[in-house]
Amino acid sequence: MIFEKTILPGVFIVHVEPKVDERGFFARAWCRQEYAKEGLNTELAQCSFSGNPKKGTLRGMHYQAAPHAEAKSVRCIRGAVFDVVLDLRPQSHTFRKWLGLELTAANRDMIYIPEGCAHGFLTLEDDTEVLYQISEFYHPESARGVRWSDPAFQIAWPAPPEVISERDQTYPDFQ
Repeated sequence: MIFEKTILPGVFIVHVEPKVDERGFFARAWCRQEYAKEGLNTELAQCSFSGNPKKGTLRGMHYQAAPHAEAKSVRCIRGAVFDVVLDLRPQSHTFRKWLGLELTAANRDMIYIPEGCAHGFLTLEDDTEVLYQISEFYHPESARGVRWSDPAFQIAWPAPPEVISERDQTYPDFQ
């Protein structure tokens, strides 16, 4: 696994290193030792995935607040997404900054999102699936979000969303 630093502290693009032979390839998708070597959260409480039948589906921007803050590793396992990480850590020099990148089934890249950052994505293809490895159990009382279009962040989505939940549309302006 190759951990590529990004402009947001603690956020990494994780590239797999496929071992190829006549059968195809084999690659490590997660390794506690390698995550620990990079100083990343190695807890794995649950894995989840989302199925998104329509191109233009937006999910986000979500996070869990303390005491149930979560780190996540996110990978697109079918189709393609424009994935966004938003730094909501007030002590961070990149507070309110965001990072966007394409995660696709073809590139097999993953994004590591530390505690204190919000996450969301816009599907770029029909029938897209996204896999999440999450360090904390889901606690509805700690679930939070910010609006995908909040002017405080000026996220440059590649297209307007066509499918979005009422909750994700109606988060108040960020204070």
